[in-house]
Amino acid sequence: MKRSTKIVAGVGGAIVAIGIISALSGGSSDDTTTNTAQTSTVTSTTTLISTPEQTPVEPPQTQSTPVPPVETQVEAPPTEETQVEAPTTDVADEPEVASGQRNALSKAQDYLDMTGFSYSGLVEQLQYEGFSTADATYAADNCGADWNAQAVRKAKSYLDMSAFSHSGLVEQLTYEGFTADQAEFGATGAGV
Repeated sequence: MKRSTKIVAGVGGAIVAIGIISALSGGSSDDTTTNTAQTSTVTSTTTLISTPEQTPVEPPQTQSTPVPPVETQVEAPPTEETQVEAPTTDVADEPEVASGQRNALSKAQDYLDMTGFSYSGLVEQLQYEGFSTADATYAADNCGADWNAQAVRKAKSYLDMSAFSHSGLVEQLTYEGFTADQAEFGATGAGV
């Protein structure tokens, strides 16, 4: 009989310990404000000794000391509105601009980054790439190119390849689609 009392007391103690541990580790977790609560459990093991004169002693209850949750504070961005200028881009991001126009404008800027173009030369190149006349014209109108500077750039690229007289360079620039004034400006700007 004493042996069965020991077993019942041991099983009861184990059930109580499991219940306490479950209660401490369960529950809801609110990750936005606290980290998971950490607990340390102190468990003491007692061996039951029975003698005829003594009654069995139950093991002491498992004691748990909860560790307070750690508060995590995340600073929200300032609520005061500050004006930040959006970076300016050469590509129009306006919602009323059709995608074909936006793509033609982007392609036009790519071409202008590579070499000098006249207005009409750029429109023709974009049409060759498959853009409609309307989209190519929109791109040339809105790319922000300085056509005089483009004429100087094109004139310099011709001079890098071959020697030209002033009139020959003006003629070549006119052939490329620059106006007479732009061609004259380009040849003069290139030093010929």
